[in-house]
Amino acid sequence: MIREAELSAAIRIRQDFDAATLRRLATTVKDAGQVRRLLALAAIYDGQSREEAARIGGMDRQTLRDWVLRFNERGLDGLINAKSPGRRPTLSKDQMEELARLVEAGPDPEKDGVARWRCVDLKRVLGARFGVDLSEVSLGRVLKRLGFSHISARPRHPKQDPEAIATFKKKFSSPRAGDREWTCVGNLDRGVVSG
Repeated sequence: MIREAELSAAIRIRQDFDAATLRRLATTVKDAGQVRRLLALAAIYDGQSREEAARIGGMDRQTLRDWVLRFNERGLDGLINAKSPGRRPTLSKDQMEELARLVEAGPDPEKDGVARWRCVDLKRVLGARFGVDLSEVSLGRVLKRLGFSHISARPRHPKQDPEAIATFKKKFSSPRAGDREWTCVGNLDRGVVSG
């Protein structure tokens, strides 16, 4: 059986502050969490029990102990919540640069088998090149961070005939000789109105 004395050893609090100083500082800082921690530490300086000081700070004794350690190590700045660095990115900077070059260059229809990049296609390529498995949603976020948009120009088929396109545009872009109105292209039953 473990005795209570073995569970917690007293930690000394730094001596370059006192209770009055910490209370005065608590009135000037803007971070509410830091204010609570300053007041809890002031209670310790006043000689109150750890249990009472933790209650004043709105925390348990273990959390108070952790804040005392940070206060001893970093001073007042140690009492501010540090922003968590978050999860490491799945793609390294070099891989993101390579992805940007890949998207900018566009796919090779013969090699990649597609006429334009979609997230599902890029996911497959990233898996093959870097051994990285990103979801399509995550890949979309990465592309957005790189400055790309999900809206893209209409793809061009590699075998399209520019002359056939020009002929088609000429045929339907101007009124026919003798017509007084623009030619209606479509089915009138479906709500297409000439004009």
